[in-house]
Amino acid sequence: MASASLLGLFLAAFLAATPLPFQSEVVFLAIQASGDFSPWLLVLFASVGNTLGSCVTYAVGRGLGGARTSRWFPVTPEQMARAEAWFQRWGLWSLLLSWAPGGDVIVALSGMLRVPFTRFLALVALAKTLRYIAVALAGAGVMQLWFGAAAP
Repeated sequence: MASASLLGLFLAAFLAATPLPFQSEVVFLAIQASGDFSPWLLVLFASVGNTLGSCVTYAVGRGLGGARTSRWFPVTPEQMARAEAWFQRWGLWSLLLSWAPGGDVIVALSGMLRVPFTRFLALVALAKTLRYIAVALAGAGVMQLWFGAAAP
């Protein structure tokens, strides 16, 4: 059962980093509330899953980048030019927002614009890990308030 919980967290975090509408925080906090695992282990599984999900989104963006001149491409040249200008202005550091709502767009755009993968991976992994550390700390604080010293 324990490995199923960690696998479920990994998959929830993975899916949450793709364009699919999915939230991993509820899964993370439910497992954290069970008290069966160290919060650091949960941060590890969630961060790796979420980072790998972003790598898939990056790869999709990179694959779509070559189709930008195609008629069926869902973004007009004007929209793409605006997105490129925005990314040029904010640069790689915008990947630190990859955890936020709309972060998938930044991730896919970085793939389309051929951001070097190692830079992409370093910034996204940092952002995702810091986000789950924040979730773990918030969860621990809430559990402390609700359960007092007997928090799991």
